[in-house]
Amino acid sequence: MRWKEEMIQFETFREAEVWADSITNEIHGRSITGYCTPDFKVATILAFYLAENPDYRVRSATVHLDEEIYYQVWVEIKRIN
Repeated sequence: MRWKEEMIQFETFREAEVWADSITNEIHGRSITGYCTPDFKVATILAFYLAENPDYRVRSATVHLDEEIYYQVWVEIKRIN
């Protein structure tokens, strides 16, 4: 797994959508396979964008560290037989 982690949080869904779109491109380009963020909006939008690709199995998790909550989204690439 190649993760990218950023601590930025956005005020609006539109800002989060633009950000998630850029992360989606990084995952499609295979430079990363997972993303961790404290922003629920980014994680949710990213999961929906990635689910549009039939070659991906999208996974997610919630991680509680100290008093913070982080959201992880990653993909497993389905094997083509």
